[in-house]
Amino acid sequence: MMKPPLDPYVADLAASKPALTRYDEGHLVTYLLLLDANADGVGWCNVSRIVLHVDAEREPDRARRAYDSHLAPAKWMTEVE
Repeated sequence: MMKPPLDPYVADLAASKPALTRYDEGHLVTYLLLLDANADGVGWCNVSRIVLHVDAEREPDRARRAYDSHLAPAKWMTEVE
């Protein structure tokens, strides 16, 4: 796998397949930032603005969808069975 970019373009919705996708591979840094922020209790509005580049004040629905859809695969990829 190639080194993922530090600040890639973020789609409105992350991939939602039950397998690792190219999008997931390219957004590993994004997913780690989301997981860290979530663990630290940082509000989703701030995370959306800073990490996903979607302003929750201007576009709350889009920001929330982007946040939720990117946090889900981040959590899935780090689950321990």
